[in-house]
Amino acid sequence: MIAHQNTLISEDIFEKKFVCDLTACKGKCCVSGDSGAPLEKSELKEIEKALPFIINYLTPQKKAELNKQGNFVIDNDGDYTTPLINGNGECVYLFYDNQNIAKCSFEKAYLDGQIKWKKPISCHLYPIRITKLKNKLDALNYEVWDTCKAACVNGVKLGVTIFSFLKEPLIRKYGKTWYTELEQIYQAFQNSKNSKR
Repeated sequence: MIAHQNTLISEDIFEKKFVCDLTACKGKCCVSGDSGAPLEKSELKEIEKALPFIINYLTPQKKAELNKQGNFVIDNDGDYTTPLINGNGECVYLFYDNQNIAKCSFEKAYLDGQIKWKKPISCHLYPIRITKLKNKLDALNYEVWDTCKAACVNGVKLGVTIFSFLKEPLIRKYGKTWYTELEQIYQAFQNSKNSKR
């Protein structure tokens, strides 16, 4: 792990290649899984504010699930997450576009200029997952999932690391200064690797 300010970063984030390929995976990361997307406590208010703008993107079934489960649920670990259809399956907040690709209703409303909040930061940062440590540090790890094989192939093809691919959400989460300094750490990391060859 690489220490940087209040974070510990897995070397995989520097080394592994990754670029989402929605035409291949169809947004399956929002459809599969036994738990919803992790939510920060501050995001619960953002969801509540966004609901009037996203509700028309959702099917009657999803609206019924929101009425039944609420805007968020608490998982077995006591963490806030997005609700899933029937508690196990696709995220309540997704919709399908005309190519049958699962898309985020929050991001759709954001891109349409209806809301200023893009989507949960855990979704924006995927495949990075953040674990809050007892010493108040964030551990940033790469979550390997078969669903994202096409993204790994695409990343290798394009030569883009996870760290580079997720520049926007990393800046959103930790700020420009943090990311600029991380770029310098990445360069030093690369130089160190090359000198050992």
